[in-house]
Amino acid sequence: MDELSPRYNPKEVEEKWYRFWEERGTFAPVHKKKPYTIVIPPPNVTGILHMGHGLNNTVQDVLIRWRRMQGFATLWVPGTDHAGIATQNVVEKALRKEGKTRYDLGREAFIQRVWQWREEYGSTIIKQLKKLGCSCDWSRTRFTMDEGLSDAVLEVFIRLYKKGLIYRSNYIINWCPRCNTALSDEEVEHRELEGNLYYIKYPVKGYEEQGDEFLTIATTRPETMLADVAIGINPEDKRYKRLVGKTAILPLVGRELVIIPDDIIDPHFGTGALKVTPAHDPVDFEIGLRHHLTPINVFEPNATINENAPERFRGLDRFDCRKKIIEELKENDFLLKTESHLHAVGHCYRCHTPVEPRISLQWFVKMGPLARPAIKYVTRKKIVFIPERWTKVYLEWMGNIKDWCISRQIWWGHRIPVYYCKDCEASGRKDAFIVSKTPVTQCPSCRGTNIEQDPDVLDTWFSSWLWPFSTLGWPKKTKDLASFYPTSTLVTAQEIIFFWVARMIMSGLEFMGSIPFANVYIHGTVRDDTGKKMSKSLGNIIDPLDIIEEFGADALRFSLIFITAKGQDVFLSKEKFHVGRNFANKIWNATRFILLNLDKEKAVPDIGRLQKIQFSSADRWILSRLNQTIKTTTTALEEFRFNDAANNIYEFFWHQFCDWYLEISKRDIKENSVTQAVLLEVLTKSLQLLHPFMPFITEEIWQILASFSAQSASKDASIMLSPWPAVKKEYINLDAENAMRYLTDIIIVVRNIRAEMNVAPDVKPDCMLVTHNKKCTELIRRHINLIASLGNLHTIEVAESGGKPPMSATGIVGTTEIFLKLQGIIDIEAEKMRLLKKIQKKEKDLAGMLNRLEDAEFSKKAPHHIIEKSIAYRDALAEELNKLRIHIQNLEQL
Repeated sequence: MDELSPRYNPKEVEEKWYRFWEERGTFAPVHKKKPYTIVIPPPNVTGILHMGHGLNNTVQDVLIRWRRMQGFATLWVPGTDHAGIATQNVVEKALRKEGKTRYDLGREAFIQRVWQWREEYGSTIIKQLKKLGCSCDWSRTRFTMDEGLSDAVLEVFIRLYKKGLIYRSNYIINWCPRCNTALSDEEVEHRELEGNLYYIKYPVKGYEEQGDEFLTIATTRPETMLADVAIGINPEDKRYKRLVGKTAILPLVGRELVIIPDDIIDPHFGTGALKVTPAHDPVDFEIGLRHHLTPINVFEPNATINENAPERFRGLDRFDCRKKIIEELKENDFLLKTESHLHAVGHCYRCHTPVEPRISLQWFVKMGPLARPAIKYVTRKKIVFIPERWTKVYLEWMGNIKDWCISRQIWWGHRIPVYYCKDCEASGRKDAFIVSKTPVTQCPSCRGTNIEQDPDVLDTWFSSWLWPFSTLGWPKKTKDLASFYPTSTLVTAQEIIFFWVARMIMSGLEFMGSIPFANVYIHGTVRDDTGKKMSKSLGNIIDPLDIIEEFGADALRFSLIFITAKGQDVFLSKEKFHVGRNFANKIWNATRFILLNLDKEKAVPDIGRLQKIQFSSADRWILSRLNQTIKTTTTALEEFRFNDAANNIYEFFWHQFCDWYLEISKRDIKENSVTQAVLLEVLTKSLQLLHPFMPFITEEIWQILASFSAQSASKDASIMLSPWPAVKKEYINLDAENAMRYLTDIIIVVRNIRAEMNVAPDVKPDCMLVTHNKKCTELIRRHINLIASLGNLHTIEVAESGGKPPMSATGIVGTTEIFLKLQGIIDIEAEKMRLLKKIQKKEKDLAGMLNRLEDAEFSKKAPHHIIEKSIAYRDALAEELNKLRIHIQNLEQL
């Protein structure tokens, strides 16, 4: 036999078994079975494993391993995203260290440099996912810029363009001055920032000399006033009705601004008058279209001031320009007042730079026609969000969806398949471009060869939204596409519901004619134990690779699932991974105990061939609990209650199997082949239940068990290919469960009394049990040796009636009274003195903690989590003091 070492060492196990699985192709689906498919949310090629990945991929692997054991043809499609902006930023950063920019290299050389970077570093996160234990079919690994997916991207662009759903237009978009590219609305993160609301006086023409007629306008961005072209008021606002059609003068610039009415203006915000800046605000842009205003753009792409502003402001950064404008407004008496103002400011989701609204010529997708069927399918529950609350979020966003800006002004990505004839453009021909899947070298209109491809690339998400079917071979009609689409479950985070989930639903319905997945499981955000989101800037990151190194992948996986409620955020500290580590050790030690007590030369009987009459009460109880656990665990997984599933197995294995049945079995394990059969049955089925959560330790033990149990497969087979345990209804026995619960409750009360009364472990008191019930009396008498052994008792007297013996401590279970006789065992006065000393110390500790919590300085300066810990400690001290005082009262009643 391969003996289990005294301690479990994940480092000796994990790499070995992962290599075993890969070499035998166990991650690949077996065709001809019912399919179950998951596509991985492709991590960025720049990415390294973080705890969010850890949670997300553990959930996916639990589902895949569970369904594989259930007999499905499981396919988990892996891959990475080319992450246009992020990857370009990484490579440009490396170039800066060499004193170069991408422009020094030129487009083709730069793209080649990115491909080289991808070849060197792009597989890092794939290797890390393997360390986590992910059972993806790595032979099907995809990349959003590989040949097949690139073909799919071009195909979709062409189809949408021909359908009239892709168009090019000058429109107000989000612009990142750092990345120098457009961003979709979903790529902008809004943060609440403390800013200022500046109240600026705009003179009304004809009154400026008198100084008694001006409009006051409140703005958070005074630098944009350089681009003002009008002033707007609500037509129902009686304060300003008389000014409609008049002209105001733009302070510091002198430009005349027409005063216009527009219903969209909120008369209750600020002063009710609005500076209209169509080039730099999306609301103003729409007002400008309605009133035929000519926008003025005052920003360069890098957010410095351009030549459209007065010369003294040109070249200034936008925020420096703001300071200079405020100074000049004060000097010229145009600034009425300044107020603090909390407002949401959009930031680039990649580099976190504040974005600028900017009018730009961009490519867009019309989303309305695509959104309508995607709304219908979710409304009709053809696609189910878990937890259900995300359905409302999805539907609200889809109901207000805007067109998607898909062009990006970067070099790394899928280049837009549009070609411009420069000769036709020069001749003034409108729409002098060709949309083509293949390169265009000659203009079909003028036959000229002066052709240039659009320099922009497509939004990274334009490839990601095709992921469920492009990864399976679309637009080709492949066997994989026919077998594994639609996929089964998508596991993702809430922040990409709009980026990715909604768009995948739309693309699946548009190009495949069917939904891309049936279920969308949205897990929570990983936070630190104070509730803050983990981030490098806060210094509160826990590196999953560090946890794997210290505790093992199984410990990481099980702990994450165990503490994460369905769809809720998870609050992590390093200590919380002790749960998984300790449980792995418990599984190991329990297995080691069982195997050390088995004789390999003697075959353990197959439990299926044993007669029920051969089972003891404890056997019937543990087999019933096992099958109840199989039932509740399977149901929990079906309902995406992963932490309930993990808790079910944990509670059963640790607190029922190990704490009770293993202890009971110690009395006759070496001689009793029925006990041995039950032990192996429970251990084997428990390993199978645990495998999706803890794949490495379960594989290690499974292979060793093959020497002992006919139920375990040979060493050439993996536990992941064994069948998921089925509920054996014939083993479910509620009478046995109730009986054992009654007996163990009695033993627990006896143990508690011993602990409270400080009875030494080597002392065995006598006990009297008064049942008041004939059935209970018979049950106790049948199991009197069990109670005496586990309760560490000398003798047990059982009666259906009787009074309290002298010098006895009492407890009760149901109607059964428990009397532990302590005459001559404890010194009551000495015990009282011991307890009084403990009370004095606890009272002193409690007084100190109360003083600390009442200290105003402490409450003001201490971090929130320290205050919470102090309150918890105060409450624990108070509870402990209460128990000690009750204990003294009990002593006095002996």
